[in-house]
Amino acid sequence: MGYSSLSELRPLRLDSVAAIGGLLLALAMLPLQLFVSQVYLDTVPFVLAIACGLYLVALYQQDRETTMPRLPTSVSMALPSVVLVGLGGLIVLTSIQGERTPVFFGLAGVLATLILVQILFTSSRDFNQRLLLAQIVLFALVFRFTALYATPGYIGIDIWTHMGFVDSIHAQESLSAISHDKHYASPFYHLLVVASSLLLDVPLRLALYLSVGIVMPLSVLLIYATTNLLVSARWAVLATALFAFAGHVANWGMHLIPTSLGLVFFLGVLYALIRVMRIEYTIRDFSLLLLSSVAVILTHQVSTFIMLVLLLAAFVAQVVFIVGPFGLTRLDTSVFRAKKPVNLIGLVVFNFGMTIFVWSLTPYRDQSFLETILRYFRQTLEESAGFLNIASGSAGASEAGAEAAAPTLLEQLVPYIDVLGFLFLLGVTFVGCLYVVHRRRAEQSVFTLLLAAAIMLVFVLVLPMFGIRNFIPTRWFAFLYAPMAILGAIGLRTFARNLSPGIVVTCLVLFALIYPGAMFLAAESNTENPVFSEQHEQLAYSEAELAAVDSIGELTGSPDGDNIRPDQQLHTDHPYQTVFSRTGAYPSTTTATVPDGGSADHDYVVYRTEQSTDATYFGTADGPGRIEQVSQDRLCSPDQATVYTNGEVTMCTPSPAS
Repeated sequence: MGYSSLSELRPLRLDSVAAIGGLLLALAMLPLQLFVSQVYLDTVPFVLAIACGLYLVALYQQDRETTMPRLPTSVSMALPSVVLVGLGGLIVLTSIQGERTPVFFGLAGVLATLILVQILFTSSRDFNQRLLLAQIVLFALVFRFTALYATPGYIGIDIWTHMGFVDSIHAQESLSAISHDKHYASPFYHLLVVASSLLLDVPLRLALYLSVGIVMPLSVLLIYATTNLLVSARWAVLATALFAFAGHVANWGMHLIPTSLGLVFFLGVLYALIRVMRIEYTIRDFSLLLLSSVAVILTHQVSTFIMLVLLLAAFVAQVVFIVGPFGLTRLDTSVFRAKKPVNLIGLVVFNFGMTIFVWSLTPYRDQSFLETILRYFRQTLEESAGFLNIASGSAGASEAGAEAAAPTLLEQLVPYIDVLGFLFLLGVTFVGCLYVVHRRRAEQSVFTLLLAAAIMLVFVLVLPMFGIRNFIPTRWFAFLYAPMAILGAIGLRTFARNLSPGIVVTCLVLFALIYPGAMFLAAESNTENPVFSEQHEQLAYSEAELAAVDSIGELTGSPDGDNIRPDQQLHTDHPYQTVFSRTGAYPSTTTATVPDGGSADHDYVVYRTEQSTDATYFGTADGPGRIEQVSQDRLCSPDQATVYTNGEVTMCTPSPAS
């Protein structure tokens, strides 16, 4: 292995300059850790530095002909059978244990690693992309549907509201049933579930799983179709696996809400957009792009905004290649085909115009949706925005409470375990971005992916550090993973081609071993039964907890929220309180306030055993809430009367004697 001498380096090559700039940026970000403790500030600089450093090593290595070790044919033929048997084992394991346990996620991580090993180390003669894609899709189906099977109700919070809307539309046979809500102007998800129920003659819950639930795992194939327009089948399959195994992507395959369907249509927009940039497209291809973008607008508002970011990135890429520094005559046709930039101004104007029009007519909190979000954004800028003013929800409150109580080693490690998979993907994405920024390899399609990922990372990582969370950054990750998976596959392809065999094998093996397991251990992949149950709230409920919601609703008569006095408001933990309010069982329900070391002081409370054994969220009297385990006597005082109990859930009210 040899390297170019300093006199042979070309410092004005954009990829080498960008890599050196990335190293300097990583160094400049390190002092921020002295001012605030935040998991991304602690980790992203190191990831950026490692990615840029490895890229520079690959860039100036003279040994360009890397011979990758390949699996023996017998092993390549046996591994698919091992994976299929293992998937059957996941189903049996869930059926026996009644839930997805840490053993389930451990076995899932091993199977996903075996899939990645097949992709990366199978010889060209034995490589079969159809068989590998089948394994990825089957894995995605099993991983998601075992969670749906083992959960008595629904997984997540918003799903209860949306299925309430679906039930109303189904009962009234009219969209006017939700005319008061913002989803009245974006009803595609709700209409799809109702139509599926009517066509298949099944209950609404099953219709949801047979429509949106099945579409979600199948949609990962759009990543393959998109990536295969840029690189060979091996790396397109790898991008598909990176996306399918991602935690937030899996989450929207289990928490089936309009965001889920919005993600599917977003992938359709991404595929159609890259397609029209890479081929001599026809009116059919452009029509697919137009229809997919309209479908996003009619499905979900946040998904629409993310799609507009993608289209804006594509337009900026067009401008860069028309008036910018990239000479298309120097394009390396062995990597990407030279093609005149596609004019997207009409598409961008149409989608922005239609979005503004629809949002102006969308009802939201006594105003239009557009007016409301602009007002909230202005208030945020005036009241809470500021550098390193990190806004936090329950997770941030949990960190604050943990600091006061001398956190254990596990409590300190869990936030880093949650983001480990994302950081691995982010690292190879940086490498992919450096690769495509070279003048000979730059073109509109890959620059669209680069700019889209960069802009979305600003919304996900940067704006929250300024106290701006109006754009709901947690909803962006699954969408962000689409360009990241494609660029990440290109980044790993760069390593495989340019680094020495020893370094390549080390990088790829570490990635295959750690990435899937880290993604599956992250909170987003196991919200129905968290692996770290003392640090993350469970966003699913047992049969007894759901029965208690119905029984308490019948016991109280499910009074209208306007008829409930403030002292009659029902208090319990978060997220359990959301089920009461979103199902209408007791509309005026909120999070109980439990002082540190003290007891709650509410008239009407609901206790469940989950509050004493696992992580649940409570408010505090003098600041943000926290995740804590609370005993029954701290929520239901001795002088209160027990009006309902089923062994797991207890409702306490003021005693008649008092």
